[in-house]
Amino acid sequence: MEWFECKVKYDKTMENGLIKQVTEAYLVDALSFTEAERRFLEEIEPFMSGEYMVTDIKRAKIAELFESNDGLADRWFKCKVAFITLDEKTGAEKRANQMMMVQAIRPTIVARVYFRKSFIRPILYTLLVNVVTKLCF
Repeated sequence: MEWFECKVKYDKTMENGLIKQVTEAYLVDALSFTEAERRFLEEIEPFMSGEYMVTDIKRAKIAELFESNDGLADRWFKCKVAFITLDEKTGAEKRANQMMMVQAIRPTIVARVYFRKSFIRPILYTLLVNVVTKLCF
């Protein structure tokens, strides 16, 4: 399975009663673009009233997904993590970047805890980017 980022444009009623056209991005787990679109539409159709349009579907380079067992963790964070290793011969620092999705309550602090719990041995890493996103299965 691969991860696909799907975008939908629709008219959203804001808290003040005004209608505004918005574009939202969701993440879908699928085997192909066709399946991603089908699964995406199945998920969003019950929540859409009026017209909507799928504006984009693209592969998302997500290396790993960290789900929370905490019922309060209701947001997903897209994190770019740089794993740091040392070259034994030259002593130079090497970085390998990966994108990960982390379900958490707060952005940085909780995300770091998930990474520390998830690896068997201590690993040096730097959290480069941390963005809130929507996730749709």
